[in-house]
Amino acid sequence: MKYSKDEVIQFAKEEDVKFIRLTFCDVFGKQKNIAVMPDELPRAFADGISFDASAIAGFGDETRSDLLLHPEPETLMPLPWRPEHGRVVQMLSGITRPDGTPFPCDTRYLLKKAVAEAKSAGYEFTFGAEQEFYLFRLDENGDPTQIPCDRAGYMDIAPEDRGENVRREICLTLEQMGIRPESSHHEEGPGQNEIDFRYADALTAADHALTFQRVVKTVASRNGMSADFSPKPLEDRPGNGFHINMSLRPFEKEAAFPAMIAGVLRHAREMTAFLNPSEDSYKRLGKDKAPRYVSWSHENRSQLIRIPAAAGEYRRAELRSPDPTANPYLAFALMIYAGLDGIRNRLDLCAPSDRNLYQADADTLASYERLPDTYREACGLASSSGFIRACIPEEILAIYCGK
Repeated sequence: MKYSKDEVIQFAKEEDVKFIRLTFCDVFGKQKNIAVMPDELPRAFADGISFDASAIAGFGDETRSDLLLHPEPETLMPLPWRPEHGRVVQMLSGITRPDGTPFPCDTRYLLKKAVAEAKSAGYEFTFGAEQEFYLFRLDENGDPTQIPCDRAGYMDIAPEDRGENVRREICLTLEQMGIRPESSHHEEGPGQNEIDFRYADALTAADHALTFQRVVKTVASRNGMSADFSPKPLEDRPGNGFHINMSLRPFEKEAAFPAMIAGVLRHAREMTAFLNPSEDSYKRLGKDKAPRYVSWSHENRSQLIRIPAAAGEYRRAELRSPDPTANPYLAFALMIYAGLDGIRNRLDLCAPSDRNLYQADADTLASYERLPDTYREACGLASSSGFIRACIPEEILAIYCGK
């Protein structure tokens, strides 16, 4: 259910809500929040709640430190793990400067702009997220170790799979928050898990991807474990992927779908700094079903983009290179802009690569463009890209890649 401002205020009164967490994320997608009491809701909706931006990396220094959070009532969600009496809820919030202008490092606002541009062109992009994570044991002090919770493998079952009950609790918690998981299973690595989401509009899908990591970490902690979303937690085991499924509406514009894919392929190398934003991200690429080359195919999991066997509303292109350290708002926005570029310029989609690129010889691989080998290389490509500079504010590019 989507609430209005008045309905949120009424909900807080009727449901014994004592704390409202106004949440947002930093430029890298790390979730932040400030809690207000119910009596502050009218002021929050009318004027916003100020906070010290200089204390958040990338949000500025002490000279212009005041920013305002503006809660969006339609994003109201309960936090089911908090007490029934004196309930706690959250609302995602937009960020502005004191004069009311949008804050350029508000990546959720950036995604809204991309969605609006797509709409004005007559298209809607929908997204479905697949995020992988490891569950590790805690030591005697309650600190995370790098000891996996089990030694199970892909789609194994209990008792070998010791994450089964944790995944169940995560999915049930998400449902209570109005978030709809589609499937869950044990992944290839020991203690590695995956939970997938049904497709949704871009903003909702990004909101859910952000909230998902918080829920996973909370539920894992409640079960005496630690959840790790980093791209390569264990050196000799599969890394964590953030596979992004992208669909295009309306379905009737059939010719636009391959052009969309061609646009994403065209700009994949330039976007990589934002899809894989850490040095460890590049330890994952090129092995264990994490692609290294700019290519596509049907069903083939060694390619950068895979077109799963699905039709109608489930027809989608799966981008397989991102990892869970990516900011979902930035990732989805860039994919929309890249897709629109392909559609507007009527780009032709290259022939599919129907071969296993993990097993191909050097001569074969030499014919493919390669994703960056390092974060530094990725930043160089992003900084010199006219496409990136047209889509991403200079402030965000500087935070990721330096001036």
